[in-house]
Amino acid sequence: MLVPVLLFILGLVLLIKGGDWFVDGSSDLARRFHVPELIIGATVVSIGTTLPEVLVSATGALSGHSEIAYGNAIGSIICNTALISAITFAIRPCTVDRRTFRTPVVFFFAAAVFYALNAYIDRYFTRLAGIALLLVFAFYIGYTVWSGKRHGFGKEDRAEDYKDSPLWKTMLMLVAGAAAIAVGARLLVDNGTKIAHAMGVPETVIALTFVALGTSLPELVTAITALRKGHSALSLGNIVGANLFNLVLVSGLSTTLSPFAVPATNTVFGVPVSLAVDIPVMFFVMAFMTLPALKREKLTRPQGICLLCVYAAFCIFQFAR
Repeated sequence: MLVPVLLFILGLVLLIKGGDWFVDGSSDLARRFHVPELIIGATVVSIGTTLPEVLVSATGALSGHSEIAYGNAIGSIICNTALISAITFAIRPCTVDRRTFRTPVVFFFAAAVFYALNAYIDRYFTRLAGIALLLVFAFYIGYTVWSGKRHGFGKEDRAEDYKDSPLWKTMLMLVAGAAAIAVGARLLVDNGTKIAHAMGVPETVIALTFVALGTSLPELVTAITALRKGHSALSLGNIVGANLFNLVLVSGLSTTLSPFAVPATNTVFGVPVSLAVDIPVMFFVMAFMTLPALKREKLTRPQGICLLCVYAAFCIFQFAR
């Protein structure tokens, strides 16, 4: 039991460091070709921070562990919103830029409704549904780039004193980051499954909690860093964007690679827990965070405390059943 736990932790470390290297290398490459900083952050960096979830879910789907592919995406959204974001504005309430916030929120709920319809009506995620989610992802990226160029965002972001690092170093960071993420994802899935079996805990629970928290660590580090520097609102848009990517990229890719049924090993009053609890909680925490913020243009301490309580209750429920 000790070896799988140590390998699981090693997988988390590789995912985090691999994500850092990949993001740094991608950002450096984008700057080398004079891509505006805002577009880098909205596309390359956001995708890079979501790569741990992508690799873990895709690996889980291809290896026949659909519970991990499903649970990691939903669990990461709940963790990002009710734990990471909630910690940020529970400690330091902040204002919200409605214009920046609105687009990813609209895209998220549109994708979430499509995702939920597949789950509740078909109880199966088909390859066609996965392709549709990937198309939403492509459209969102295209819209973000088009909107940034249309409004001229990022022109002022080019640092005049920026010096390109050697190209070989940039490419090494990209390759090393991608390799570390791939190895870390495999270690996380394989040993997370072994730990779940040894403890008698369903794979879905492990994916919704430990794996989801592990793959969300880059967002957690970003939030803590922003909070320490007094910029509590800095990571909120990125987290909403990461939640969108968890639905359209993470779920879309894993479903396209290997279609799977909604996990139904555990039920509540005859309804699969994934449908009775997981998806409703995902909708609730996102709505509770984003809708008041769009209306009042601020996130309050009571909101953060309530979301933290919801996350604690969610975790207790997962392990108590």
